[in-house]
Parts: sequence; C-alpha cells; structure tokens
Amino acid sequence: MTRTPIAKRAENAARCNMPSYAEAVANFSWENARKQLDGLPGGGLNIAYEAIDRHVAHGRGGVRALRWLSADGRVVDYTYDDLRRQTNRFANVLRKIGVAKGERVYSLLGRAPELHIAALGALKAGAAFCPMFSAFGPEPIRSRMEIGEARLLVTNAALYRKKVEAWRAELPSLRHVILIDGADDPANGVHDYRRLMAEVSEEGEIAATGPQDFALLHFTSGTTGKPKGVVHVHEAVVAHHITGFYALDLRPGDIFWCTADPGWVTGMSYGVIAPLTNGATLLVDEAEFDADRWRRTLQDQKVNVWYTAPTAIRVLMRAGAEAWKGCDLSALRLLASVGEPLNPEAVEWSVEAFGKPFHDNWWQTETGGIMIANFPSMEVRPGSMGKPLPGIEAAIVERSGDSVRVVDKPMAMGELALRPGWPSMMRAYLHEDARYRKCFVGGWYLTGDLAMRDSDGYFWFVGRADDLIKSAGHLVGPFEVESALMEHPAVAEAAVIGVPDPLGGEIIKAYVVTKTGLAHDEALQRELLGHGRKRLGAAIAPKTIVFRENLPKTRSGKMMRRLLKARELGLPEGDLSTLESDER
Repeated sequence: MTRTPIAKRAENAARCNMPSYAEAVANFSWENARKQLDGLPGGGLNIAYEAIDRHVAHGRGGVRALRWLSADGRVVDYTYDDLRRQTNRFANVLRKIGVAKGERVYSLLGRAPELHIAALGALKAGAAFCPMFSAFGPEPIRSRMEIGEARLLVTNAALYRKKVEAWRAELPSLRHVILIDGADDPANGVHDYRRLMAEVSEEGEIAATGPQDFALLHFTSGTTGKPKGVVHVHEAVVAHHITGFYALDLRPGDIFWCTADPGWVTGMSYGVIAPLTNGATLLVDEAEFDADRWRRTLQDQKVNVWYTAPTAIRVLMRAGAEAWKGCDLSALRLLASVGEPLNPEAVEWSVEAFGKPFHDNWWQTETGGIMIANFPSMEVRPGSMGKPLPGIEAAIVERSGDSVRVVDKPMAMGELALRPGWPSMMRAYLHEDARYRKCFVGGWYLTGDLAMRDSDGYFWFVGRADDLIKSAGHLVGPFEVESALMEHPAVAEAAVIGVPDPLGGEIIKAYVVTKTGLAHDEALQRELLGHGRKRLGAAIAPKTIVFRENLPKTRSGKMMRRLLKARELGLPEGDLSTLESDER
C-alpha cells in the first residue's frame, strides 16, 4: 500500500515552522504550546481574544486580518482592529438582548464576514457558537437547534423565511433571530443586524471565560442517525493555534485560503480560528466552486497556504495539469488537503501541476483539530495520512470487549486510537453521556477509522469500520481499491462497495466517473477490470464496474458509499437532506 515518497527539499525544510519532526516531538509539551498564547489580561482563556485582541495589544491592529471576495467581484478588507471593534459590538448586542454566558448562538450563513463577526463576538460574550451548513433543509436545521437549545440565530432573510420561520414558534428556546439583510420586527424577536450593531459601543469587556468553558458546538452524525452535538471548550484554541503553526506552516502576514464551508468544523477551526491566532490574513470567497475562479484567486490574491478538499482536487484534476500552465503561483508555499483521504494520484498530480505535493492530514469533528499530518518538512508518502502531531500519541489497536490491544506489527490493520488529553478533544456529546463514554476504551479514544502504520511511523487510512468489505476471506478497505482504479488515466473518481455473494460473502463492485469526453463502452470496462486485477490481484480487484456521470456525496463533499449500497440492495435510502459525515 505504501508509495514512493516525494522527497522534501532540504533548503525548504529548514525554513518551515517545524524544521525537524523528531526534534519537535522530543521537545514538545502542551504546557509550552499554551505559552505561545497570551491568555486574558485578567486571567482565563478566550478563543476570540487570542484570535483578534491579542494582535491589537501587540501593535498589529492595522494588519489585514480578513479579505472577503464577493460573488459579484467586490473586495472588502478588515484589519485586526476592525474585527476587534466589530466583534465587540456583536458581543454587546448579545448582552443587550439578554443572551447569557454558555447559551448557544447559531449561524445559518454562507461565506460572509458577518459569520466571522458573529462567531468571535459570541465567544467574547461567553456564549457558545454553533455554525450550520446553509444548504441544509428545514429538518436538519431544526433538529440541531432543538438538541443545542438555540437561544439566537444569525442568518439572512431568504434562509430564514425558507427554512426556519414556519416552525420557529415550536422551538421556545429560540428567542431571537438576527437577519444580516432583513427587515426589523423586534416585537416578534426578529432584528436587523445593522440596526443592532449601530446601537451599541465598539468597546467592551470580554467575558471571563476559562479553559474548560463551553465555546463551540459542532454536529456530526456519521452517515446515518440522530446528529451528535460535539462540545468543545476555549482550551481548544491551543490545539487550533499549534496545528495551524506546525501542520499548515502558518506565519504572520500569510495569505491563507481555506475553502471549507463555514458551516462545518473545518470552516471554524481552520477557516476562522487557526489562521487568525497565527496572525495570517484569512481569504474568504463568497462564490461557490468554479475552477477558473479558483485559478484566478490563487494567482491574483497571492495565496501562500491553500487548504482544500479532495473532492475539489479531483474535479480540478479532470482538466489536467496543463490547465495550470501560465498561472503565476510563485507565492504558493503549501498545499494541504482535508475532509476525506486524499488518493495518491492526487498528490502526484499536484507535483506535476504545481511543482509541490498536497499534504494530507487526518482529524475528526471529535478531535477538534489536526491529529496526524504530512508536515511540510517531511517526505510526503502519497496516500498516507502522515505522522502524529507532537503531543499526540496514536496507535493501531484491536478492540476486545472493554479492553484494547496495541498492534505493533507494521502495516497490520486495526482501529486508529488516540491517547486522550489534547486541548481540542471533545468534552461531551451534548445530552448523550453514555454515547460519549463508549468512545473511550482501555485508556484510548477509539476513532472508528481503520488504519495501518508502517515501519517508519506513517499512518495509512483503510476506511471507516462500517465500510470494510469482507470478500473471500479478505478484509478489503474501499479506499485502497478506489485509489488503484484512479491510477488509470481514464478515471476521474471511483467509489467501491461490497455486494452480497453466496460464495465469497461479498464481491467488490466499483462505480467509476471517467474523465471528460471518454466513451462508457465495454472496451473501457474490460480495460479497467484488467487494470484492477493487475494492480490489486484477483482476490480484491473489482468484479464489476459501473460507469456513472457522478457519485453521491454528502453536503460536505465526502463519498456516500452507504447510499450506493442501499441503492444496490434496494434498501430505503432515508432522508438524504439529513446526511452528513464526520470530518474524516
């Protein structure tokens, strides 16, 4: 499964925030990581202070913190002091209308500066902030707000009327709605954002929050079931900061572009907090994905660090590396990937297209931040998750009842486990204590992901435990088969499932999206089947290949193998509007 490493350039490694992985691991402590932040002047810890006010206190208030690109071509800049004043105003708005410490402030917005102001302003007021994906339908929105007992929602007029207004009266906890572009109706608890912000001071105290105070609420449900409300505390900022520093190599003055939607945990941890704590300029593009716009943005905005998703990378690959010729990407220092495993072909393609590899990393909503990464100074092994962050102990384990056994044999498959205790570790599933406790066995947090570790300490993703295919006595991870199919020059995307078979238990079936312009004929099907057997061996190669124009994905862009399997078996598919995935 291991691939030929893409060697680092020694002269570049020396300039990274982490020049030597071994030295960083040997010298790291979470206590020292905390010392990189200031803490509140009066004692305590607050994410928003570390992201904004700390920089102003150190004389960097005039530095650009956020650049917003509107869909229609406008550019709006905010300095760190601009954000300080605007987030103070929002915190004062919350105090004025009676939102108390620990109560939940929700957002239902796309990529808009008001989301950043609301998030950080809520944290300044001592409230907990919960972003929601604006493409959700009414039911997923309602279920999340019911579980979290939402006190206030920040959204726009169109989303409110379409997705919230009809059932709002049935959620008694929701006392206030703030519309960033809407009419004012205070008698019914609907407020104009601009009016409220104009009525309060731009100065104010930050709530005296402590490291363990409730700060962020993110929802995840795997691919089915009731959403889980994952609780994170203000201490998580220590991990956000250090992972941005080590894994994303962020530095003051960097132009950083995280393409994740702000409604997901990536969009908050790395689309808001980590770049700001590290003094970077956060680039926010309102528009949806468009390959030509992305190329222009990377070039014209002189992006230094780009953090994007495998789904987007695979779409860009369809046009070939030649589409990037002529683009001036000389400012681009680091490319990183998040959201689901990055196929080896995408890493190798990026070297051809950009002269640099994508650096994959692994984490979950529950971990709150990056846990395993291909760090900038390390060799990149295409297809690997990388090595654990300094301060993180990771292992491959076998579960047996109420205990686990660590598997030391290289490339043995087992469940990926982490030793608890890092600052951004979830503190609870909201209102589900028993479900939370089940995640911890024998002194480990069990991730539910299957992985392997090679003799050099690199981890390799195999698949979610639920996705594992049992075929003729072999345990097959779909990611390995999908990656092998993507090595063929005709394949743009692939998804693999197990289909019941009376002899072998399951046979492997592949769904393939080809590159533009290729015929879906029997000759190509035979060629791909032969490629699979040659690359993987007859035992685990696909037995059937089906061509599709596209593959079903979650709203955050991850492959929905479960849905493919449900359709294959004629099972109920459920309410597709509620489907989502963990960050990994």
